[in-house]
Amino acid sequence: MKKRELTFIVIALILGSVFGGLVGDIIGTFLPPGAAKTLFTKSIEIGCDTFKVDFYAISFTFGLTLKINFMSVLVVLLVIVYFRWWYL
Repeated sequence: MKKRELTFIVIALILGSVFGGLVGDIIGTFLPPGAAKTLFTKSIEIGCDTFKVDFYAISFTFGLTLKINFMSVLVVLLVIVYFRWWYL
C-alpha cells in the first residue's frame, strides 16, 4: 500500500466519523422521545480533560476527547467496507 493511499484512508475514516457523529446528532434532535432517539443521541466520551503546562514565557494546553455515537460507528464501518471492496 502506498503512503498516499494510507493517508487517504485515514482522512476518510476521520471525516466519516465526524460526519457520522454530526448526522446522528441531527437525526436525534428530530426524533420523538423513545428508544430510537436514545440510540441516536447517546454517546460515549473517551479521553482526558484539558490540562495546562505553564512556563514563564510559554504555556501549553493539552487534551483529547473522542465522542462516539451510533452513527459515527456505522459510517466508519461503511467507509471500511467501501475501501475493502474498491481498493484492497
